[in-house]
Amino acid sequence: MNSIVVITGFAIVALASEKIGKYFAKVQLPLISGFLFAGIITGPFVLNLITVETLKTMHFVDQLSLGFIAFYAGSVLCLKTLRSHLKSIKWITVGLAISTFIIGSCAVFMLADYIPFMKNLPVSGTIAISILVATILVARSPSSAIAIISELNARGPFTQIALGVTIVTDVVVIILFAINISIADALLVSFGFDINVIALVIIELIISLIFGYLLGKLLVFILSCNINSIIKTGIILLGGYAVFILSEEIRSISHARLPFEILLEPLLICMIGGFFVTNYSDYRQEFRKILYDIGPTVYLLFFTLTGASLALDILAITWPIALALFFVRLVAIFIGSFGGGILAGDSKQYNKIGWMTYITQAGVSLGLAKQVSSEFPGWGDEFLAVIIAVIVLNQIVGPIFFKWGINLAKESHPAPETPEMYGGNIIIFGSGNQATSLAHQLYSYDWNVKMVTSGIHSIKKMAGYDIDICSVPDITLDVLHQLGAKKVSTIVALLSDKENYHICEMAYKYLGTKKLIVNLNEKANFDRFYEIGAVIVEANTALVSLIDCLVRLPTDISLLPGVEKEHLTTDLEIKNPDLHGTYLRELKLPSDAFTLSVCRGDQILISYDYTKLEIGDVVTITGSRRSLKEIKSLFDI
Repeated sequence: MNSIVVITGFAIVALASEKIGKYFAKVQLPLISGFLFAGIITGPFVLNLITVETLKTMHFVDQLSLGFIAFYAGSVLCLKTLRSHLKSIKWITVGLAISTFIIGSCAVFMLADYIPFMKNLPVSGTIAISILVATILVARSPSSAIAIISELNARGPFTQIALGVTIVTDVVVIILFAINISIADALLVSFGFDINVIALVIIELIISLIFGYLLGKLLVFILSCNINSIIKTGIILLGGYAVFILSEEIRSISHARLPFEILLEPLLICMIGGFFVTNYSDYRQEFRKILYDIGPTVYLLFFTLTGASLALDILAITWPIALALFFVRLVAIFIGSFGGGILAGDSKQYNKIGWMTYITQAGVSLGLAKQVSSEFPGWGDEFLAVIIAVIVLNQIVGPIFFKWGINLAKESHPAPETPEMYGGNIIIFGSGNQATSLAHQLYSYDWNVKMVTSGIHSIKKMAGYDIDICSVPDITLDVLHQLGAKKVSTIVALLSDKENYHICEMAYKYLGTKKLIVNLNEKANFDRFYEIGAVIVEANTALVSLIDCLVRLPTDISLLPGVEKEHLTTDLEIKNPDLHGTYLRELKLPSDAFTLSVCRGDQILISYDYTKLEIGDVVTITGSRRSLKEIKSLFDI
């Protein structure tokens, strides 16, 4: 009964924390900073709504969250997406890891006399804590990077390298942490550091790899089962929690029966499991969707608890140390990023601004710090307080610098406030009836259209239309630049899948095109186009969906684009909180407008009267320009 009361009380605090996080977001601060702040205010040192006993009771939430964080780190490590710019990603990651670890550990070692919980430790203990702090300083924040890239609609090589390095670095840091926490354990509580420690660390890594592989197979089995997605989510989270319980049991049994402890790193095991599902199964999209859907709730609980765990009395003493480590990390990041970029042969411009994208820290860093706090309770709370202060500084400053870096690289392409329904620039690759008809249709809506076909190089006008037709012998990056592809908002590819992918890949990597639309000829090629963010149209599926929509919609077919010239079709996002939970039939749209579909996450819902709307839904609507403007104002309030 006491546990139920504690959990209920924490749930109420978490709801308040969510509101505080949203206020932080309104002033352009990260959500997690709001959650941490809420945790601090309601924690034992301020209002004491979350007591010390509550923190002990809710410890299982920490472990559930850490398992999720590790699953997420493994899920974003998709080998297919890292093949491009692999050389740059490799060298910058190496540079960042080495410089941050060496400079960070040296800085902590030299500052040991100014850190209260390190003053009376022997040299071996000081070294142990120094390497643990330095390991956490290496970590980045993939979730923050992905959020910023999505916000800016960033495209191009600089963006790809930044995201690739961020993801790979977190994988490296979890492996490095698994090694260093074993070394630290040996230096602090076991038998000192010698050749036996190295052998033990290698054995622990091998066992962790085997367990991670088995966990991956188990996750694939769970995902393959025909059960409700909510049940799948619960089982997956419990699977991550079970890894922590198993790790603790193995450590306890080995401590009791062996002359040494076997310390398996649960974060590494869970990360390997997520990596296996992402790269070696057919359930990658479903797995990532589950993690995406449950992520906000997990982060809310985890960061609120972490804020409540923050020892403010220790932080009040050590904040100058946290500030010093923040600046030390900045210097190390610049050195590592610049040096790695030089070794990779990247451009000088990228080398000068690359460091800006590697400052953010969040889930993995806090997860590792919490793990240290649990492993070494004697000084773990003090350690956690310093690390959280550093992470908060990085998470406040990091997103700002990340945005500056993307903008300086000129790879930011934020969507316009109003939909680009007419008057845009587009290139259509194709020469058949579909390409010609599409060119005519867009031209009638004042689009600046250019068609590109294969053949002997020539340029002419389409009869009766101010449309350029460019015939080129081969479609290369130089040809795209000559065609002015850098300046267009949309590219449509209506050629073979091989040619279409070649065009889309170049546009994605080097041009930062806002929208890539491709006609899919073979379903087997779907994943390739999906990975680079192309909007995929498959003729048979599109025809069935359109006919289904026409059969069931109680609206005049003449309103469809192409039949009624004055009508347009556009996508509008629902931002008005008053519309959350509203049925489509309750919108009372203008008489000349109707909805075609509702996009919710990765799902497309064919609309009908009782489709219930949610914040963030993207609704495809057709109607007159005046009506669409009126509807947009309704959705945006």
